[in-house]
Order: sequence, then structure tokens, then C-alpha cells
Amino acid sequence: MAEASYQFSADLMREVEIPVNGILSRTLYNDDRVKVVIFGFAAGQELTAHTAPMPAILHVLQGEAKLKLGADELDVAAGAWARMAPKLEHAIFARTPTILLLTMLKGG
Repeated sequence: MAEASYQFSADLMREVEIPVNGILSRTLYNDDRVKVVIFGFAAGQELTAHTAPMPAILHVLQGEAKLKLGADELDVAAGAWARMAPKLEHAIFARTPTILLLTMLKGG
């Protein structure tokens, strides 16, 4: 059986449910070059400051949040986009129910 030459989602917003309390993540795609994860955050939830060994792209699809990128704290909402260098400390606090799309660039 041949591997599909593409992956398609007609509506990313339907790929994750926002939990009543907590954070839900779902891997949408993963190969040796890229990993794509969608997150659903309940209001008031956060991922505390951490780093990643690879570059990554974060896209806010829904909601309002506080995003920490290095020493900067930014108020973000749907449509916000950020590229993060490897080992950049980052964190997110969801002010409202929030959906984020994270793309990790392996070996990048």
C-alpha cells in the first residue's frame, strides 16, 4: 500500500477539543523532518517556561493568551504567529479558551 503524498484537514479547529479544565494536545503529523501538534487550552491554563532543541513555529488559531518568548511577554490573539529559535525559553498562558498550532522543524 502506497503512502499518501499529502495530508489534509478541511478545518483545523475541529482537530482538537478545548477541555473544560486542562490542556489537550494532538499530533496531526510527524515524520523525520517535521512534527505538527494542535493544542486546546481551557481558560486559565498554561504551559510553563520551557525550551525545545529545534526551531518551531507557533500559530494562534483561536482565543487570547499571554505568550512569553525569551524575555518578552506578548498579548496574542487569533492570527498571531511566531517563529522560535532552538533553545528559546517560551511559555503560554491562555486567558480565554485557546487553540494553538505548533510546528516543530526537526534538524532545522
